[in-house]
Amino acid sequence: MSPAASLVRGADAPPLIEHTIGEALALAAARWGEREALVSVEQDIRWTFAELLERADAFAAGLLALGLEPGERIGIWAPNCIEWTLTQFAAARAGLILVTINPAYRTSEASFTMAKVGLAALVFMDRFKTSDYAAMVAEIAPDLPALRRILCIGTARRPGWIAFDQVAGHADDASRRMLAAIGPELRAGDAINIQFTSGTTGQPKGATLSHRNILNNGYFVGLAQRLQPGDRVCIPVPLYHCFGMVMGNLAALTHGATMVYPAAGFDPGATLAAIERERCTALYGVPTMFIAVLAHPEFERFDIASLRTGVMAGAVCPEPLMRAVNERLHMPQVTIAYGMTETSPVSFQTAVDDPFERRIGSIGRVQPHLECKIVDEAGEIVPAGTPGELCTRGYSVMLGYWDEPEKTAAVLDAEGWMHSGDLAVIDAAGYGNVVGRLKDMVIRGGENIYPREIEEFLYGHPAVEDVAVVGVPDDRMGEELCAWIRLRAGSSGDAEEVRAFCRGRIAHYKVPRYVRFVDAFPTTVTGKVQKYLIREAMIAELDLQTASQG
Repeated sequence: MSPAASLVRGADAPPLIEHTIGEALALAAARWGEREALVSVEQDIRWTFAELLERADAFAAGLLALGLEPGERIGIWAPNCIEWTLTQFAAARAGLILVTINPAYRTSEASFTMAKVGLAALVFMDRFKTSDYAAMVAEIAPDLPALRRILCIGTARRPGWIAFDQVAGHADDASRRMLAAIGPELRAGDAINIQFTSGTTGQPKGATLSHRNILNNGYFVGLAQRLQPGDRVCIPVPLYHCFGMVMGNLAALTHGATMVYPAAGFDPGATLAAIERERCTALYGVPTMFIAVLAHPEFERFDIASLRTGVMAGAVCPEPLMRAVNERLHMPQVTIAYGMTETSPVSFQTAVDDPFERRIGSIGRVQPHLECKIVDEAGEIVPAGTPGELCTRGYSVMLGYWDEPEKTAAVLDAEGWMHSGDLAVIDAAGYGNVVGRLKDMVIRGGENIYPREIEEFLYGHPAVEDVAVVGVPDDRMGEELCAWIRLRAGSSGDAEEVRAFCRGRIAHYKVPRYVRFVDAFPTTVTGKVQKYLIREAMIAELDLQTASQG
């Protein structure tokens, strides 16, 4: 029967997984030990499930021998690589809380997140592309008193640092016995992962997630794709985000599928080559990634007929793109997913047999063991088809923001509902659709950006008196950042100089593409900046009407 109100509940079967990620790895090794678990194409490394368990336990025992204890936080700051995943599963086996750090972060963001959680150990890659992580770690480590162990992937060496490859060698009989004793003491409800998500107050917040949160979410995301042993999941999305480590790694782990990493960072050619070489059956990405893969100049020379399914998430999928993914990428069963870090992440997903119209006009239906509702400003559930704020309740809702009880209470109510801040609609058939944002979050190429964070950074520029940052439509990235700046008296402005001020200090995707110098902002009677008027003015100036309506 069609719901009269915007309240939907997912199926109650199959049952929730009530063991830990560490146990899930052991079960996978027992069930599918000789099957390939993990392939890093760029590194030319492949491990079976049995090897992954063996290596994870050796690394975990090494961490314990180095003095780490269950419940302590271990950070991973690296692009996609086999060491990333080894750290993920070793941390789970040892009961360490994995803190995933965005490789695009620079010193100010990285030091804030590491200090916030009291990081006891850090695993990082010495450098990637133009990023010199070793130099950044050397700069910020002295200001992190809790940081006792620094483990480097690569060749950089500093006093006190330990090479990643040497960690397992520190294990001894005592640490192996300790590891064996830890597993049975861990519980599904224990915190196991902290993912930082940009905050409206300017500084990122650490969404704290449990084994139950992310293991089940990975399982149900895989179930919606009908993953099974023998499937091979191409994962070009970043592992530091839930898309890679939960929807990718944990979906594969719980279904006996193979995790395939094409390259350290997204590269459309490497992605196509990995699909062909590894006979991948599923492909993940945000819409901009799929666009880039389809636009590769040598697309036609790759044999990608092995593809069947996958996940597109992070932004709306336009109809022409969905048709191209279905037909040219051989993915008739591609699914659309929606969620947020605070819900581990997915709460809605289309089914592989949903009609084409549902996969471009909706985010699918609610996932098993979850319930979602649409509420008005008073918190009352609205009729089906009426816009309001999307709220989610169930196993996937985070434990809270790390050491932020007030910020947690602001989004997670007493009845367990996580308030998304997204404006959405649930129709009479139970399909959801996101129609806007209650606040002014910008989604650029799948990355969530809160303008307040950029504004607070730009206030540090000596010439900036006031600043307002908005998102404007963009055909390729979905949205791009635009900064309106009011200069201090006597100062002059240069857009490129403002962008140069940002580069190397904040993540590249947070650097405004458009910079305008103005004498005043449009405001309400009470002085509040009317950002929608700034956005409309930029759309008109840049002739973005077509993009905004597409």
